[in-house]
Amino acid sequence: MIRRGVLAAVLAVVLLLGWFVSGWYTSGPLAKDTPFIVPDGSSLASVAAKLEKGGAIRSASFFKLRARVFGVGAPIKAGEFMLPKGASPAKILSIIQGDEVLRRFVTVPEGMPSIMVYERLMANPQLTGSIEVPAEGSILPDTYEIDRGESRQAVLLRMQAAMQRTLAELWAGRDPNLPVRTPEEALTLASIVEKETGKPSERTVVAGLYSNRLRQGIMLQADPTIIYPITKGKPLGRRIRQSEIQAVNDYNTYSMIGLPKGPITNPGKDSIAAVLHPAQTDALYMVADGTGGHQFASTLEQHNVNVEKWYTIRKERGDF
Repeated sequence: MIRRGVLAAVLAVVLLLGWFVSGWYTSGPLAKDTPFIVPDGSSLASVAAKLEKGGAIRSASFFKLRARVFGVGAPIKAGEFMLPKGASPAKILSIIQGDEVLRRFVTVPEGMPSIMVYERLMANPQLTGSIEVPAEGSILPDTYEIDRGESRQAVLLRMQAAMQRTLAELWAGRDPNLPVRTPEEALTLASIVEKETGKPSERTVVAGLYSNRLRQGIMLQADPTIIYPITKGKPLGRRIRQSEIQAVNDYNTYSMIGLPKGPITNPGKDSIAAVLHPAQTDALYMVADGTGGHQFASTLEQHNVNVEKWYTIRKERGDF
């Protein structure tokens, strides 16, 4: 009986191993040749999820596991690839790790500061030449197609031309009686809105709040403007110090009335549009609500209540 049990266990392991190996090399579910785009900066997990959603593989989880076991360790390439009909998971991984790219892309996410755009372009092995760190706010966040061997300067100029074109178009259709008087001021305020909220639905309200403060001559008191002179827009990685809140410089809106001297990141089109079409609101204050959004208030008394709620949430989380 023991021998039968051992044999059964061994057989089960062999069958399981056979299934695991065959699942990597057998044909996949693609019914026809299909183009597939790998965004710049993608991880194995995000690509696997996209492959499953697109019907190229049956299971993202098993694709990731098998890729780690059977893969050659080469990095995933960004670009557009053609996945052939019935391609096995092994074939798909080999394609997106290879050089048979139909189109290549580089992506600048909304709110990426110029120092990080510079680092991304300099790290891209498909591009050539050198660039300087571009002016903050001069680049329109988007996905750009690039050619192998193209100069980094040429790509950067396209990104900057896209921002100039977009800003001019949006400025031409702006609401009347805005507190921002020039496209450059709109861009600066949009960069603050971009950094202050991760919720698209809040952008116009945050823009409306800061517009109210500008009209009334109230300090904007936007935390990202404290951080920018310290890190040039990169994450601070710690709490803001009291000395930094009180620092006097050209960006810190806790020690000055009005806008900083320039943008603190590269804002996306939606944040620029929010500044040029802000929500009609009487809000003057906001504080995090624990869900990634904010609680807004028009009076200091209500704001203080909201702040206490936020402190309670942070205590429950163990932040302090």
